[in-house]
Amino acid sequence: MHREGEGRTALVTGASAGIGKAFAEVLAARGYRVVLTARRVERLEFLAEELTRTSGVSAEVIAADLADPSAPGDLVAEIARRGLHVDVLVNNAGYGVPGRFDHVTWAQHDAFLRVMIGAVCELSYRLVPGMAARGWGRVINVASLAGHLPAPAGHTLYAASKAFVIRFSEALHAERASDGVFVTALCPGFTLSEFHDVTGTRDKVSRLPGFMWMDARTVAEEGYAAVMHGRPVYINGRVNRTLARLARVFPQGIVRRLVGATGGRYRRMD
Repeated sequence: MHREGEGRTALVTGASAGIGKAFAEVLAARGYRVVLTARRVERLEFLAEELTRTSGVSAEVIAADLADPSAPGDLVAEIARRGLHVDVLVNNAGYGVPGRFDHVTWAQHDAFLRVMIGAVCELSYRLVPGMAARGWGRVINVASLAGHLPAPAGHTLYAASKAFVIRFSEALHAERASDGVFVTALCPGFTLSEFHDVTGTRDKVSRLPGFMWMDARTVAEEGYAAVMHGRPVYINGRVNRTLARLARVFPQGIVRRLVGATGGRYRRMD
C-alpha cells in the first residue's frame, strides 16, 4: 500500500527525545525517509535503527549542535552531499534556560537564541526555496502555548522566542502557501518529555494536574495533521486552546497577574 510520504524526505531537528523523536516516528510511519539531527548521536543511531526496523524507511543520522553558528549551513550541505532534498522540515530543537535573566551568562543566552530563533530561520531560509521550486513542502516550527501568554519571571527568553516563532511561521506561510509550501507553528503546552528534567523543574511541574499534560506522540500527530491542512498556527489540546483564548479576551493586567502567580510554582528563579 502506498504511503503519503514515500519518495519524500523529512528533516527533524532535536530528534533524540521528546517531541522530536515522536515526529520522527510519525513521519516514518507515513513512509518518509527521515534525516535525524541532534547532539546525542548514540540516541539518534538507536532511533534510526528502530525506525528502519518498524517502518521500513531509510533513516539518516547527522550530528549537529545548532548553537554553533555554522551548524545550519553545514547540516544543509551534508544533506545535499548525500543526494537528498528536504520536503518536510521539523524545527523542533530547543530547551529552556531557567533563572533570572542577569544570573545567566550572555554566552548561554546567545547559544539559546541561536538554537531557538537563528537555526529555525536559517534552516527555513535554506530549505524552503527548494520546496517551492518543487511545488510541495511542509515546515513545522515547534513553538509553545507560552508564546500566546504573558511571560512570567524565569525562562526570560523562552516565551519571547516562541512568540517570535509563531509570528515568523504565520508570515512565511502567507508568503509560500501559493507555492505549495505550508508552514505551521505548533504550540503545545505541558508535554511529557525530558524538557523539565533538563531545566531542573521536574519537581515543580509534577504538581500540575494530569489534565494539563499531553504525550509527545499526540502532539506530533496533531502537528502533522495541522500542517497538512495548511493551518499556520495550531495549539495542541482543548485546555491549552481555552487558555490562549481567555488570555486574548481578559484584561491583560489580570492575565499577567494570574500567569505570574502560577508561573512561580513551576519556574526556577535562582
